[in-house]
Amino acid sequence: MRKLFTILVGSLLMTTHAYAADANQLAQDAIIVDTHIDAPTELLVEWRDLGISTDREFDYPKARQGGLDIAFMSIYTSPGEDKQNKARQIANMQIDAIEALVQRHPDKFAILTSPADVDRLSANGHVLLAYGMENGAPIGDDLSQLEKFHARGVRYITLAHSQSNRISDSSYDPNHQWNGLSPFGEKVVAEMNRLGIMVDVSHLSDDAVADVLKISSVPVIATHSGFRHFTPGFERNISDELAKAIAKKGGVVQIVFGIGFVNRQAADDLQAYFTASAELTKRNAEAKAAGKPLEDEDAFDKAWLANHPVPVTKIDVVLDQFEYAVKLIGIDHVGIGSDFDGVSGKLPEGLKTAADYPNLIAGLQARGYKDDAIRKILGGNLLRVWTQIEAGKGGTK
Repeated sequence: MRKLFTILVGSLLMTTHAYAADANQLAQDAIIVDTHIDAPTELLVEWRDLGISTDREFDYPKARQGGLDIAFMSIYTSPGEDKQNKARQIANMQIDAIEALVQRHPDKFAILTSPADVDRLSANGHVLLAYGMENGAPIGDDLSQLEKFHARGVRYITLAHSQSNRISDSSYDPNHQWNGLSPFGEKVVAEMNRLGIMVDVSHLSDDAVADVLKISSVPVIATHSGFRHFTPGFERNISDELAKAIAKKGGVVQIVFGIGFVNRQAADDLQAYFTASAELTKRNAEAKAAGKPLEDEDAFDKAWLANHPVPVTKIDVVLDQFEYAVKLIGIDHVGIGSDFDGVSGKLPEGLKTAADYPNLIAGLQARGYKDDAIRKILGGNLLRVWTQIEAGKGGTK
């Protein structure tokens, strides 16, 4: 690992600004791992060369400015794409897009498939790109697809997204058809354990998270979640009970930055949106069966956004999440999963792009966190857990 840099933390009454120089130095010196960046989805919408400065939240210049070393590229497919049998193809196209980016800039990016390769591949300022699949839909009903995606570099899978699927119930979906994992989902978890693919429980229903913890022989992770303590009733965020169970099993909760997860009003609105959206989908299905006109989903989304403006949110709200997490589950079980490029710019002040990790560091320093503790949060914890899962060494069951 890199040469240790000592940070002298002064009085807790000092402003965050007073820590800026130390924060920038630590950001460049420590290993920063962000387990959830949605750049691949955006690349398919409109290609941008992320090796140069862009208007996206993640690109090479921003990553280097912020000290980001390892960025998990989210290979996301929607429930709609799953229903259209397009999920597998789209997932592979997103992986192709990232491979093309690396081939375009071999001096800036490299693909990371094992924590053992971090030191070797990160030489000369490379930003390392790992793959995390958000939504297990591309697997379909074929368990052998797990091995194929593992061969392509996928190192974690979020079992479901905004709707329940053939693997697991979703926290957003009022229809918990499996009351946790499906029988097929249990096989998926076992096969992921065998292959060394990390099981991600963000987006899952509480019962599904409990099932994963019961079945998995290795630690599990939540790649981009907030804490429900701050957003009561919002199942998308992790409960205290389940967070402690993840930590007890040796896993880590990676804290998300998106306003919809860390601001109470925004979380309430987001949950209400998914409920209303599910009702719209149901109405349209019934209308289609009856040969009646369908409601315009784009118009619905525009009207919703107009009536539910995103509240201005400060970085302190995210810092509160980190502080609560450390007190609840311990410094060894907390990390970063920003959701950059995945929340349509709905991010707190001071955490708008991949250039802003030093602001998070400065905020933690101002709250009394020292060098070694911050390093764990920035990436040490995730690398430890990934190494353990890759080796097939189970945590406490």
